Amino acid sequence: MAAKKNFPLRLDPKLYEVLERWAADDFRSVNSHIEYLLREAAVRAGRLPSSRSAVRKPQEPDRMTEEN
Repeated sequence: MAAKKNFPLRLDPKLYEVLERWAADDFRSVNSHIEYLLREAAVRAGRLPSSRSAVRKPQEPDRMTEEN
């Protein structure tokens, strides 16, 4: 696993409480939940490739070409 960048993050206490509850609902730490939310936002913004795009299903053969 690649090393992760450490940096201080200042948050409004009420926002932290929201994140804390949300992380607990998803059985995550606050830190990992913040990373998850940032990663999802970066994917939606087109700034980070989706991990799903790397794993593509094989295409099914066209039925028309199989019949002919």
